[in-house]
Amino acid sequence: MSLLQLQEVQAYYGGIHALKGITLHVNEGEIVTLIGSNGAGKSTALKSICGQVKTKGSILFNGKDISACPPHQTALDGIAHVPEGRRIFPRLTVKENLEMGAFSVKDKKVIKERMEQSFDYFPRLKERLNQAGGTMSGGEQQMLAIARALMMKPKLLLLDEPSMGLAPVIVDQIFEIIQELNLKGMTILLVEQNAYHALQIAHRGYVIQTGEIILEDDAKLLLVNNLVKEAYLAG
Repeated sequence: MSLLQLQEVQAYYGGIHALKGITLHVNEGEIVTLIGSNGAGKSTALKSICGQVKTKGSILFNGKDISACPPHQTALDGIAHVPEGRRIFPRLTVKENLEMGAFSVKDKKVIKERMEQSFDYFPRLKERLNQAGGTMSGGEQQMLAIARALMMKPKLLLLDEPSMGLAPVIVDQIFEIIQELNLKGMTILLVEQNAYHALQIAHRGYVIQTGEIILEDDAKLLLVNNLVKEAYLAG
């Protein structure tokens, strides 16, 4: 059984029909990527899973229907969302941001252990522990956003445009960390405009266009698909 299943999911922003009945699934232990152009519905798909957007259709997580669950409940159920633009708390320190990620954990020892585990992936954050998040570089803020999501020990990690606005060398580092997380058992749904990078590390991929899934395949096959190459890999 898939960890996550979306069946004919529709979503609206006022009169805008953002998702037009998308169907996709993510198996446990996979990296699945959702690629497409700006405005295609990629971020809306993640927000729908998290309960940030009202939807029609079926969203099942671990066999449970979460389509009507509010965001705090989907987080408690084991879904962590790293939104586009990072959205860290800029005035809080790195330490305080990480503690916010573990909002439902009462045991301070567990919080400390999880923080140390985050530093295994992101040693630079340990060096910045008492620094305000908003004063760090874009790459460091992205690392903090992912580390904060990991503080909940999620079953599923939703990543929305993790490479956006970052220097190429930092992008490479972020994608290496995503792969490392997956190798250690993390299931990941990755939304990414950098289709080449995303398909390089993903197991499977979906192509979304104007709110509809138009292609689904093994990531390696999507890399050589003519439509994908012309639309998303050119240059």
